[in-house]
Amino acid sequence: MKKYLVTFLLVSTVLGISSFMSCGKINTPPNPNASAPKLPASVYDYLHVHVSGNFFANFMGSGTKDLELSEVLQFSPNQNMKVTNEGATLGRVLFYDKIMSLNNSIACASCHKQSSAFSDGMASSEGFGGKFTPRNSMSIVNPFFNNNMFWDSRTPTVKQLTLQPVFNHLEMGMESMDKLIAKIAKTSYYPALFKGAYGTEEVNAERISDAMTQFLCSMISANSKFDKGEEDNFASFTSIEKHGKDLFFGTTAKCSQCHAGGNFSAPDFPGGDYGTPPNGGADRKGTANIGLDKVYRDNGKADGQFRIPSLRNIALTAPYMHDGRFTSLDQVIEHYNSGIQNHPSLDPKLKGSNGMPQRLNLSDYDKIALVAFLKTLTDQQLLTDQKFSDPFAN
Repeated sequence: MKKYLVTFLLVSTVLGISSFMSCGKINTPPNPNASAPKLPASVYDYLHVHVSGNFFANFMGSGTKDLELSEVLQFSPNQNMKVTNEGATLGRVLFYDKIMSLNNSIACASCHKQSSAFSDGMASSEGFGGKFTPRNSMSIVNPFFNNNMFWDSRTPTVKQLTLQPVFNHLEMGMESMDKLIAKIAKTSYYPALFKGAYGTEEVNAERISDAMTQFLCSMISANSKFDKGEEDNFASFTSIEKHGKDLFFGTTAKCSQCHAGGNFSAPDFPGGDYGTPPNGGADRKGTANIGLDKVYRDNGKADGQFRIPSLRNIALTAPYMHDGRFTSLDQVIEHYNSGIQNHPSLDPKLKGSNGMPQRLNLSDYDKIALVAFLKTLTDQQLLTDQKFSDPFAN
């Protein structure tokens, strides 16, 4: 009996050590995209975009039209941008490919889903190895138009943005550019894609970043009910949508003072309300303190300032704010109506005439109308366009 007990203890100990060692190791599953992506015989057309309304009215006139993508991109703060069908196709595959993460478990698209306007519906996004990000994933909305990226506006161009999540230790965890290049080069499908986009099969950091930039900057969202409504003086709007529109652009709710222009985003260009002042001074980089807290655990850019995002497709991108604290548009509107905290760095536009946080005193009907209007900013075309979809999907 004693002999059997000793044998049992030895075996149990060995098995326990084995289990402990396997739990402490980061398991790297095989490449889930071992088969080639499903691409059309002829590359998708990324070079022509269909737009409605007045998004580009200041540049090239209003109304529904088909535009050359190059016409649109010339107004981007990210200068010298060139997109080809082959380059954007390569960028699409990279965007959806899980080999871009250390353990082949996460793609850029894991946190930016087309059906959710390229957000993920999470307050905190899960990265590789079960780790979670401290902020939620921002929706991708007309990135070519943005002057500043991320919730803290730390990056000024799309190209600089593309690889930061790949090498972030919480998001995709890639250890080095050399390792990423080696992984990509070993696949069966990338050599032809790189050759099609750049003339040779060489994989390098510049090409990876450039192709992803081309794909992202080909994403144009300008075909919502609101855009189409601009063409017929909003005859297609319901009475409650019209009331919400009047509140949004009027002096009662004052939403358009911060969510401005065709992209409904911060006027953060030089000289803009949230850009570099014309006579010098601090660059606000499209951020504002909106009185979420009196004391911030996460200070954003500084002093509780976070990027003012575009409101296009906003109905699809809950939860809201950098930490996802609001689960509905109703809660967001109520914050601006009655919940703004008196922080020392509160944006002046959110203060009343007495210097205290504004209280809008909106009626229940006003609040419902604002939500109804915000839903008109949804662009169904972007959500269903095949050229932005997952090439690895079954």
